Amino acid sequence: MSADEQSDDLLRRAVDVLRSGGVVAHATEGVWGLACDPFDAVAVDRVLDIKGRDADKGLIVAAGRPEAFANELESLDDEVASRVRASWPGAVTWVVPNRRFPPWITGGRDTVAIRVPGHEQARALADLFGGTLVSTSANRSGVEPARTAQAVADALGEAVDFILPGEIGSSTGPSRIIDALNGRTLR
Repeated sequence: MSADEQSDDLLRRAVDVLRSGGVVAHATEGVWGLACDPFDAVAVDRVLDIKGRDADKGLIVAAGRPEAFANELESLDDEVASRVRASWPGAVTWVVPNRRFPPWITGGRDTVAIRVPGHEQARALADLFGGTLVSTSANRSGVEPARTAQAVADALGEAVDFILPGEIGSSTGPSRIIDALNGRTLR
């Protein structure tokens, strides 16, 4: 089996886990992340439990391409939507008006945080899944995010259903978060 075939097989295994309500750890631009189906309340609750995170903080949603966020981007004026699209793929998350994500994703707000990662494997995972994925750092709240697969295994162990082999990119940390409506940097 070639390296590409092995990589494709591992991506398919990760997608099978996601579709069955599981939680997958995977590499992103600067840290390891946790992914699950954002429309599966039980899976999202598991991610929150793994992290020890309050649901009212909300979660970021990632996709493999900007078109996956067409509903959200059409609520923005053309200039702002163009600026958002131009930043992707990349380590930039935008807070935009929510059009379809459930309250367990938004923390009950009328906005949602969205991104298209600048990490090829993270985009491929979302594309193969066929939609958006929760995107949050692989760590317990208050602890530094994992930067290796081994760090994920050591910190989160059996709580994660599958660790997708991969390498983080060259970013130095989590994505920058910007409010699309006022341009303010939130993180």
